Amino acid sequence: MANPSDSETNDRSESTPVLVSACLLGRPCRYDGKAKRDASLEQELQSAGLRPIPFCPEESGGLSTPRPKAWIESQDAAAVWSGDSEMVTEHGQNVSKEFKAGAALAMEQCVKHSISDAYLKERSPSCGVEQTHVQNKPVAGPGVTTALLIKNGVRVHGR
Repeated sequence: MANPSDSETNDRSESTPVLVSACLLGRPCRYDGKAKRDASLEQELQSAGLRPIPFCPEESGGLSTPRPKAWIESQDAAAVWSGDSEMVTEHGQNVSKEFKAGAALAMEQCVKHSISDAYLKERSPSCGVEQTHVQNKPVAGPGVTTALLIKNGVRVHGR
């Protein structure tokens, strides 16, 4: 008879990995030092046999928690990637380098774990899917990380 812990390990290793905003899984990594745990998402992922890979692009890119609010200075995430716009904090600091680095590391995780789907925090300047922030106002369009993931074929779902 198999050891139950071996069975659990096999189930976990055979489940399909998905990238998930760490704040949605309860990690206090948002700009304000809080989490936005989404228990229904956790249940949905478990029921579907999906294994969440928690990731915070802003922390991974080198920003602290808590940190000043940040947004796209003008235009959209594509303009940040092309260098035609910047990510700026509420204090005017350019944090484009950190946002881009975090996005690139998110993409690395997707490649490393063969991830084709991501569940990211809506309205985030990094993770927003349908909405992000430009000049500190919510606008239609993806955040910096989401834009990169979509460009590279990852299906991104906003939460």
